[in-house]
Amino acid sequence: MAEPATAHENLHSEHGAHRGEHPGRARNPVIKVADLAWLEFEKPDLDRAERFAGDFGFAVAARTDGALYLRGTFAGSGCSVIRRGPVSRFVGPAFRAVDAADLDRLARHTGADVRQLAEPGGGRVVDVRDPSGFPVRVVHGVEELPALPEQRPQTLNVGAAPHRINATQRPPREPARVQRLGHVVLQTTRFGQALDWYLEHFGLIVSDFLFLDGQRDRGPTMAFLRCDRGSEPADHHTLAMHLGPETGYVHSAYQVTDLDAVAAGGEYLTERGYRRVWGIGRHIQGSQIFDYWRDPDRLMMEHFADGDLFDATVEPGWAEMSASGLSQWGPPVTADFLGTRPSPAMASTVLGALRDDTNEIDVPRLIALMKAMKK
Repeated sequence: MAEPATAHENLHSEHGAHRGEHPGRARNPVIKVADLAWLEFEKPDLDRAERFAGDFGFAVAARTDGALYLRGTFAGSGCSVIRRGPVSRFVGPAFRAVDAADLDRLARHTGADVRQLAEPGGGRVVDVRDPSGFPVRVVHGVEELPALPEQRPQTLNVGAAPHRINATQRPPREPARVQRLGHVVLQTTRFGQALDWYLEHFGLIVSDFLFLDGQRDRGPTMAFLRCDRGSEPADHHTLAMHLGPETGYVHSAYQVTDLDAVAAGGEYLTERGYRRVWGIGRHIQGSQIFDYWRDPDRLMMEHFADGDLFDATVEPGWAEMSASGLSQWGPPVTADFLGTRPSPAMASTVLGALRDDTNEIDVPRLIALMKAMKK
């Protein structure tokens, strides 16, 4: 067994790295992004996308003939851009640079161009592509949207410290008003290459690694990455990635006010015929209260509240990947969430991944992944 590393003062999990394992950060990244700016999607029916957006709790920042711009209540940039396209699909993420010089530095390093954004909000952008093939944007100077009215958090009577006297608790059954974009989760057949690319180009740092049972010596197969803001806390993960037999979008997550907003908003979505994927529960990595839904085009989206915030001093935790390790409490994880329902398309995808010797999927890893999703 590998010898444990020296003790971490700031380790947040039960186990840390062994000596010689991935450090979870780059020594000298090209730039350090501040946050996600927005996510980009394509959908054939923008009217239907706008109806779901309202039910899920987004506000519309702008609408053109060819695109829908969605936002939350917090001041800043939007949450997503949905462009009209032939099929419903995730396109890629956009990250926010700290300053204009970062765009120039990234452009020089990658050979890309810095150009003006010709759409609502303006600003400048550098377009690059990650090792998984996702187009990734880094933006700066986008117009900051003003704050919108917030959904009122509930006042709780907790143990011996009651705060609500002579008043009832009646959270309205209404859309869970989205405050902001939290994170995006991606699957990739080139996990190790993609992980290092995001650390080295954008200065992201790992909060938690997951590894496969009996294969820790082959390295991690999932990483939860946050922005390095120094002493300023950031979300436990802004981007999460895991190894799988295909490359694609898994889900995106949007913060709401509190547990009551998650629950009442979920009842509202149920009444309107939308499909819950998994929830309500509380995660382990990140600690969020979660609730997962499918939009009308079957893309998965998450309401969350009460997530962990880490500054740059916190070291990566290490844990074994398993389905039961995804939550502290809540209903059992569903096959829909895990993406493990057998189908001819899945069989074809797996066979194709095994035949491709340029990716990181092989038979032992595939078997270990399948076992992890049953544990």
